[in-house]
Amino acid sequence: MDQEAARTAKDSLDLAFHMSNILETGLDRHTLSILITLCELGLSPEALAAIVKELRGEPTSSSAPPSSHS
Repeated sequence: MDQEAARTAKDSLDLAFHMSNILETGLDRHTLSILITLCELGLSPEALAAIVKELRGEPTSSSAPPSSHS
């Protein structure tokens, strides 16, 4: 990777990290970098978001609330 491409990649990650902080995602720079790379490789951003939520123990939007059995 040439110096200009490396600088562009760093600037892009800095911008994505700044947006991530504004949105209060809680993602660190390294994790965000990995997620961006996975998206660039063709993985679904929605699927990655669901995995991050699952690993954090957060309910996903497609999850149904637990039902109570009487």
